[in-house]
Amino acid sequence: MTLVFRPFNLNIMKEIIADTKMIAACGLYCGACKKYRMGKCPGCHENEKASWCKIRKCCIEKGIHTCAECDMDIKECRLHNNLIGKFFAFVFRSDRAACIRYIRENGEQAFAREMTKRGEQTMRK
Repeated sequence: MTLVFRPFNLNIMKEIIADTKMIAACGLYCGACKKYRMGKCPGCHENEKASWCKIRKCCIEKGIHTCAECDMDIKECRLHNNLIGKFFAFVFRSDRAACIRYIRENGEQAFAREMTKRGEQTMRK
């Protein structure tokens, strides 16, 4: 009888690559997300189950890729600056507004490269 050891976690994570399609509507970088990298989520724009996300819905309705393309000041946006968003920003030290500002100043490709270099989903507070 031969015993074969099989590790429980056979999931191999995708490499983080710079891809502007992986920038979420809110400014997070889905390409560095663990769920995306393990094949459990297609990312913001391809995720039909993310209908609960009001920011994603707003961008779809306006025909824009991210909030960086919106004319509204990110600080004035009620969708970006709601209580739940502020709570998660505090808990995860995430600064989505900084992500949007970075995209506006440097472009989506530069943002994707920066997040890939950092291996992060977001700019940190």
